[in-house]
Amino acid sequence: MTISHFTTTQNRRLAYRRTKAAPGKASFIWLSGFKSDMTGSKVTLLEAWAREEGHGFLAFDYSGHGASDGDFKEGTISAWREDTLGAIDTLTDGPQILVGSSMGGWMALLAAMARPERISGMVLIAPAPDFTEKLMWPDLLPEEKKEILQNGVYYQPSEYDEPLPLTKALFEDGKGWQIMDTPIAFSGPVRILQGMRDEPVPWQHAQALVDVLTTDDLTFTLIKDGDHRLSRDQDIARLLATCGEIASKIK
Repeated sequence: MTISHFTTTQNRRLAYRRTKAAPGKASFIWLSGFKSDMTGSKVTLLEAWAREEGHGFLAFDYSGHGASDGDFKEGTISAWREDTLGAIDTLTDGPQILVGSSMGGWMALLAAMARPERISGMVLIAPAPDFTEKLMWPDLLPEEKKEILQNGVYYQPSEYDEPLPLTKALFEDGKGWQIMDTPIAFSGPVRILQGMRDEPVPWQHAQALVDVLTTDDLTFTLIKDGDHRLSRDQDIARLLATCGEIASKIK
């Protein structure tokens, strides 16, 4: 698939891939996780499935992620929410099903709250709304928190990639986008896939989200041996089946 670019109203140049829907078919938007991009196995396999089924599909990289412009260290929840809304407003029309992985689940919920007339359903994979305040900050050691507060950034070591910059701006901004302390109004279908061996986003966090979402059309699937990535063959098969089921409900 060809990568294209568009510029948001905040003058951020973002990379995207898009397939238009066949007549009468649903359209999906993929929302990646924190420091993830649109090259991952889940998004590319879902994209291939959508094309085969005639569904519309959009994937994009937030600013500072993947093939998009920007510095990841300067990113905030506000900026990535703006990127998400910019992609929805600029690159799509009609009702959309949001598929959000980890932080992408937070972006999906924020987008549904901001554009309720555009979002018809959601598939959330290990959703991590409020993760900066409720998951990441409590897990940091006192000396790590001190470094963030005094120096503005802590570089968290990673066994997979270069150290991850965790900034004071990210945490301070994230406080303003906490949504799980009050009911989240949404009436469309929601499907949540969650591994019980997920360490970054414990399954109890997804359960708390179930409790505050107002829709009655919600299915919460717990995978006992599933980790945070949920990218094994059986996990992908479950994701595709879930997307097919939710698409059948939305015409």
